[in-house]
Amino acid sequence: MERPPAPRGRTTVRIAVATAVAVLPLAAVLTVGAAAPLAPPLGPCSGPGCSGTWLSPPDNGDFGGRDATINVFTGGDYTVTGRAAEAEGKIVALGDFTVDKSQGGGAFNVGVVGVGSRVVPPNGSDFLTVGGSVAVLPGNRLLIGGSDSKGQAFGNLRYAGTLTGRVAIDPTGQEIQDADAAAPYRSVLTRIEEVSACVGRAAATGTVLATSSSATFRGDGSSMKQVFNVAGNLASPTGGPIGLVFDNIPAGATVVVNMLSAAPVINTYTGTGLVGDQTTAMRSRLMWNFPTSTGAQILGSAQFQGSVMAGNPAGTTTISMPGMNGRVYLAGNLVQTGSGGYEIHSYPFDGDLPDCEVTPSPSPTSPTPTPTPTPTPTETTSSAAPTTPTPTSPAPTTSSAVPTGPTTSPSSSGSSSAAPTSHGPTSHGPSSHRPTGHHPGPGGGGGQLPSTGAGNAPVVFGLAGAGLLALGGLAVLAARRRGRHN
Repeated sequence: MERPPAPRGRTTVRIAVATAVAVLPLAAVLTVGAAAPLAPPLGPCSGPGCSGTWLSPPDNGDFGGRDATINVFTGGDYTVTGRAAEAEGKIVALGDFTVDKSQGGGAFNVGVVGVGSRVVPPNGSDFLTVGGSVAVLPGNRLLIGGSDSKGQAFGNLRYAGTLTGRVAIDPTGQEIQDADAAAPYRSVLTRIEEVSACVGRAAATGTVLATSSSATFRGDGSSMKQVFNVAGNLASPTGGPIGLVFDNIPAGATVVVNMLSAAPVINTYTGTGLVGDQTTAMRSRLMWNFPTSTGAQILGSAQFQGSVMAGNPAGTTTISMPGMNGRVYLAGNLVQTGSGGYEIHSYPFDGDLPDCEVTPSPSPTSPTPTPTPTPTPTETTSSAAPTTPTPTSPAPTTSSAVPTGPTTSPSSSGSSSAAPTSHGPTSHGPSSHRPTGHHPGPGGGGGQLPSTGAGNAPVVFGLAGAGLLALGGLAVLAARRRGRHN
């Protein structure tokens, strides 16, 4: 049941403390520089309660932990259309946030979802931050927060512009109008642009072997950073779904797929989230990168595994998947849509992305009489699926989620089918209320990914470095006072 909106603009001690905690990880972004891996507030799980336990497949059990890292970031607008249902975890949109579920309207859940990783943001933090305005169109509702069998998960809606439409926030979360809502996250936008561009320039270490029905990513078997550069689409010649297979990838390697065209399409049925599914095991170290695209589409019938990054602030990425299982970091706009209860789930990215080499600037003095031009590096792009027209319908006709690669029988306690069926077409219709997680059933098979505690290591080294610099500065000052000069 909805409750009257909380007073806007109220500031409490709890909110102040939560905001301070949320902003602290931003120091990591500013101190780590352009080096890999990603550091909070991007990438790994962070904050108190970060247990590193993530349900596989997506489930509706009790909360598995808390995560202060951003799960969905857009440098532009975030628009919900079709019958998209939910987005889990902490969400930041520097532009506008619009809920316009054109196919019958209904509820859109933020922060806590009925079926997902069930790792949610810390209580009292900002579950949804919007740098522009929030518009919930007639017939739609925006629901923030949720609960499990033990209690509630509650957080705030913080926005800079105006708020219109029906919004329900679980107590004691609040609506907070804040003209500077986006200010703490400007550096995050810059970071996403830089990292996406950097990773997009990485030389391929493997090849992509494409047929009309599948694409096989064949690695070199040794590199711990496997890079595949795709010049076209990952779809059938007619734009339909295909299977994705990864081969000869070392255990624990980070895998990057660079989609290098202006309007790339991924249309696949690969991905279930089940234990034993190849892409489930790769999820926390799998990155799909769109460095320059103006209009990217990720379509299909899968529980799509891995994180997504798009570095063009003028671009728009459309996601129409029953489940997106990983971080979504876009410098531009996001359109979340679909013909059913399509969702974005919160899962961390723990991979070690390729670093960018820094080319020193030439000295302005003593020019060489006969300069030798520096050869321009040539990118080695792997063969890709044929470039085809963008599918006109975001929802593929197939509905089976077929795992690729070695598959074992799922745990007896897990779901026996892919999670897309967890939200039928009517689960978020006008008469629906809270997500299914508000009435939890038995927990599913809980796969465990590696602990993400190491994700804070760059911050530790940054603080240590700062300390050494400070000591050095004191020593120099003392030396100057004694009259000694180097």
